[in-house]
Amino acid sequence: MTESSVALIVLAAGQGSRMLSDLPKVLHRLGGVPLVGHALAAGRSVDPDRVVVVAGHGAEAVTRAVARLDPDARVALQPEQLGTGHAVAQALPLLEDFDGRVLVLYGDTPFVAPETLAALASHPADVVVLGFNAADPGRYGRLVVRDGALDRIVEFKDADPATRQITLCNSGVLAMDAALLREFVGRLGNDNAAGEYYLTDVVGLARAEGRSAAVVTCDEAETLGINTRAELAAAEAQFQQRRRAEALEDGVTMSDPATVWFALDTVVGRDAVIGQNVVFGPGVTIESGAEILPFCHLEGCHVSSGATVGPFARLRPGAELGGDVHVGNFVEIKNSVLDEGVKVGHLTYLGDAWVGERANIGAGTVTCNYDGVGKHRTEIGPDAFIGSDTMLVAPVRIGARAMTGSGSVITQDVPDDALGLGRARQVVKPGLAARIMQALRAGKETT
Repeated sequence: MTESSVALIVLAAGQGSRMLSDLPKVLHRLGGVPLVGHALAAGRSVDPDRVVVVAGHGAEAVTRAVARLDPDARVALQPEQLGTGHAVAQALPLLEDFDGRVLVLYGDTPFVAPETLAALASHPADVVVLGFNAADPGRYGRLVVRDGALDRIVEFKDADPATRQITLCNSGVLAMDAALLREFVGRLGNDNAAGEYYLTDVVGLARAEGRSAAVVTCDEAETLGINTRAELAAAEAQFQQRRRAEALEDGVTMSDPATVWFALDTVVGRDAVIGQNVVFGPGVTIESGAEILPFCHLEGCHVSSGATVGPFARLRPGAELGGDVHVGNFVEIKNSVLDEGVKVGHLTYLGDAWVGERANIGAGTVTCNYDGVGKHRTEIGPDAFIGSDTMLVAPVRIGARAMTGSGSVITQDVPDDALGLGRARQVVKPGLAARIMQALRAGKETT
């Protein structure tokens, strides 16, 4: 490792009892992803060589979530929650041969900016703590600075009245050389009001040995921690406000920005148009020039330039829309590729399908892809015309330029240029409707 190498430790072991939830606090969602995903995404901005997440309460669920969010991250277990210093101690064996800088982040603090983390990682001091000037310091730990250097951190429980008047507060985030971190964490004690091993005590240990300590400050909003449902809701509002402002600055048109909801990883290109009441779940990319009409829900999908979606459409994971595709109202697409120029006007479900260029899918079409055990694939060739109310019973293939008759149930492949019909023969009984109605009315009159 080089001296410029960076490792991350993300602390995510707490229960979060104030959330009043069986779900670990760091798995509550913000911007469509678990809270810990925000910390991991921010940490990845400094290009770390190692990432370790410390899990405790609900460790199995946290481990599964981390594997999805960051497959390269490793998980250390903290069976008993005995403080932040104890948590870091559980992570250090996974960094045993690491020689660079270690950043310690928190899984419930989602808004620390990449620029702030870069400043921590590159600071020359032996120990660097992230601080903020609080409008209401409350029960935050206080940063005591003397002669421009960080002298010590005092937890609120242990602070005297004079120290509690300090407004420069501790976020908990810090950066430190790995070798020093191993040394000082191993020397932490728990002689304090809570009986816990405080990571913040490494500052005092470092200063006692003549090591340098410093503070990097950031806006208080970056340090927002999530402890209650109310704070989670406030954080969601803050996240959405930021993302909407960023989208507008990036050249996205939104007719009513306050009603558009983004996920952490939503990508919307310049000159895209987003209508009101659109919700983006995780994994959505909207290319430049696409339009999403009002009241649509999109997740895990890709919409190419020139495509239009909605209103009232749903794109589920695996939906891939080519250029100039039109997906209309009350259409649902899942795990399907629609090539350039496909038209799916309304009232249709396409799942596990491929639709070739310029194909037209009539209203009420359904790909019957699930047999109760497994999923099956439907293929619709270029320039095919699928009549309204067609049931395509997968696995099935409709050839290029082929057609299906309206109201058909298609259970066999339809070759190129062929017409597929699969419906009962119509029978007409003259006068029968009038006789049925007459009998029904007569029966009603006698009751």
